[in-house]
Amino acid sequence: MLTVLLFIVGVLIMVVGLAVSIALHEVGHLVPAKRFGVKVGQYMIGFGPTIFSRMRGETQYGVKALPLGGYISMSGMFPPAKDGVAGRASSTGFFQTLVQDARTASAETIDEGAEERTFYRLPVYKRIVIMLGGPVMNLLIAVVLFAVVLCGFGVARESTTVGLVNECVLPAGSTATSCPTDATPAPAFAAGLRNGDRIVSIDGRAMTDGDQVASVLRASADTTLDVVVDRDGSERTLQVTPTLSERYVVDESTGQYEEEADGTPVTREVGFVGIGFATETARQPVTAVLPAVWDNVTHVVDLIIHLPQRLVGVAEAAFGGGERDANGPVSVVGVGRMAGEIVSLDSVPIVDRAAYVVNLLASLNVALFVFNLIPLMPLDGGHIAGALVEAVRRGFAKLLRRPDPGPVDTAKVIPLTFAVVILLGGMSVLLVYADIVNPISLFG
Repeated sequence: MLTVLLFIVGVLIMVVGLAVSIALHEVGHLVPAKRFGVKVGQYMIGFGPTIFSRMRGETQYGVKALPLGGYISMSGMFPPAKDGVAGRASSTGFFQTLVQDARTASAETIDEGAEERTFYRLPVYKRIVIMLGGPVMNLLIAVVLFAVVLCGFGVARESTTVGLVNECVLPAGSTATSCPTDATPAPAFAAGLRNGDRIVSIDGRAMTDGDQVASVLRASADTTLDVVVDRDGSERTLQVTPTLSERYVVDESTGQYEEEADGTPVTREVGFVGIGFATETARQPVTAVLPAVWDNVTHVVDLIIHLPQRLVGVAEAAFGGGERDANGPVSVVGVGRMAGEIVSLDSVPIVDRAAYVVNLLASLNVALFVFNLIPLMPLDGGHIAGALVEAVRRGFAKLLRRPDPGPVDTAKVIPLTFAVVILLGGMSVLLVYADIVNPISLFG
């Protein structure tokens, strides 16, 4: 019963975190819009029926039933049709009607005598600032949350303390649980290294973590090294000679074995001594935060670039029963499920569970930042792209001394927006279905 309650708590934490992230995203649009004098009619979190709302000044603030997004309604998002271009009735076609309906809805938000308070009349740079405000807010949230994880909780890493000493050298891929009688003793065992020894230095070079120790040992095959260890408070020097051995290559970004095109694990001959390191939680310096955010951004960008292939994999796993890619796309249902599973895992310390949830929220905000910058409407990036196109057109017109072409008629891309919405909706349905019937496994 307690496990179920903790799972629900984890899901609720993620729902609230997502709602707060969306709310702050819209604040990122709201504040500059009001600062630049644009009339904002609504500030809403969620979609569907309104649960709660209140008027403050000229803006209605509220919460809707489905907390899967949010929006602010600004006056005059689309410019009117140019003079001489007649409005189109529904008989001219479905997509033309969509364009005209968008213009009509935009015109209805403009109060008589307040035409100067419309979004489309703002200078290009102000429109870009307003539309960038939301994604930038998500980026700032991600920076703060990653700082909490890295500098507050810390991250698990291999320490310089020896946690395992192998007695012999076994080939890569061996499943043996004991050493054969004719096996070669492992260099670390032969040199006298013991569990609990802390490696202080190698050949006079101070060691700070297990990765550094492993890097030196791998590059020193058949070379005798002076390894200084701290054992029970006293230091002693051991001579260790790494032997040349074929080992599996591990991808540092995923922690998984690298594979050839045919699925065969990649191996490489490196120095080997036969030790493993104990892990420790270490707080990182502030300088580690931005690189961590950037790594996350590049991961999301790569995910979006290869989204069609990834979605094919999701569909195959959902309908064919294959294993989900742990680094593939997930829906909000999948994110909530991950949070619930971690929070309900009583074998993991509470601090580590909290760090995971905060890290998950940070990654979610990075995804919101990158995704909203895609230059397609109705995403923020679509409006930014429209403003940039307008700046280029007006710049060329001024350079060539031609008449000002006026604002770009972004309403014309409403048919494309309609298609994008359908695609996003289909993608969301697929991911939600996959996260229900075949979720990503966190524990193998």
